[in-house]
Amino acid sequence: MTLADTVPTRRVHAWFPVSPCDASCVPADARTHGRVRAVMRLLRLATTICWLVPAGTIVTALPRPVRRRFVRTAARALLAASGIAVEVDDRRPFVGKGAGLIVANHTSFLDILAIAAVVPARFVAKSELLAWPVVGTLARRLGVIGLDRGSLRSLPGTVDAAVAGLHADDAVGVFPEGTTWCGRTGGTFRPAMFQAAVDASVPVIPMHVGFRGPGGVSTVASFIGDDDLLDTMRRVISATGLSVRVRVHELQLPGSDRRELARRCERLVFGPMVLPPLPTTAEGVHGLSLAG
Repeated sequence: MTLADTVPTRRVHAWFPVSPCDASCVPADARTHGRVRAVMRLLRLATTICWLVPAGTIVTALPRPVRRRFVRTAARALLAASGIAVEVDDRRPFVGKGAGLIVANHTSFLDILAIAAVVPARFVAKSELLAWPVVGTLARRLGVIGLDRGSLRSLPGTVDAAVAGLHADDAVGVFPEGTTWCGRTGGTFRPAMFQAAVDASVPVIPMHVGFRGPGGVSTVASFIGDDDLLDTMRRVISATGLSVRVRVHELQLPGSDRRELARRCERLVFGPMVLPPLPTTAEGVHGLSLAG
């Protein structure tokens, strides 16, 4: 399979995010095992959501430290209810309150919960997420900033919203690949959202989010190809021994060059992982209009 085979015939714009990952990245039996386990987890998840939604409404009126603790607690509770254990590898020389621009690789909508379980943050995510039932309500409670990936004109406003959050002493999380990958490989970090850190003069917190199963790297939680919300969640709640490891790298000073900052953070996040080269005929196809 080539990258060209996966690129939609109709693109919204030249830099619309595209990933070569599809259903072939997920084990064929990932949907068929653990039905009883899935039902029990689904009930636990529903119960968790039932107390989180009204609690979130109350917490929004409380001081910021309380809201941050609630976000961390809510994220961990949702992951636990889904059968996902959280492991943290924090490589910062000191652990502060976590204000700054968080940049991470992107595998699943569950990445937001995994990161928030470590550093409570507002996230920049596709605007469609806010329209999903239940998930959209929780996303708004977590302060998600919607991004219309099909419109280049929306990007400056999204960067401004991220800067406002950073100026308000919030952590803001972004996924510079612009779309989700299966977790065995990754895309290129596009630089545009890094401008928020430069403009706000705040550090960048690079993170790697990796889902693991009994056999090593797991693609069960990935949100790829023709997956919808239910496809991913069916695999997750049926899985055995699923965990997510959040690796927090040392803070990076923003400097004045967002492109250099993006490259520096990409190297930290992916480490020795070999990333696919950008296509020579359609520069920026892996990212948003984040090419600028």
